[in-house]
Amino acid sequence: ACWGIAMDKDRYLYISDIEKHEVRRYQIGEQNGTLVAGGHGKGVGLDQLNWPTHLFVDEHYNVYVSDTWNYRVMKWAKNASEGIVVATGFPRGLCVDSSENIYMADYGNHQLICWPKGAKE
Repeated sequence: ACWGIAMDKDRYLYISDIEKHEVRRYQIGEQNGTLVAGGHGKGVGLDQLNWPTHLFVDEHYNVYVSDTWNYRVMKWAKNASEGIVVATGFPRGLCVDSSENIYMADYGNHQLICWPKGAKE
């Protein structure tokens, strides 16, 4: 089931699927897309997601994913086989500015959090 959607500067669509625990990139009109995050079943590994919802794609094609039930935001570089954890909490909506600061709506704690680039907590 599709949940989140984002578009990069080249007009590729990125769609999160909460049942397949993955994010795919599509050219307009394409049927199957290309796996860009997750895709190894539900789990906590760096190559897995658990209920990916909101997405953001930056100018370098990094895909940021609200990995909801793992209580983290993951960053997947272009062509990466696994992501890195860049924020924690109960992520819902998110965006990233040009300095790579992450702004996250933390649903569970009822607050907006700014994670400066490189922050651990």
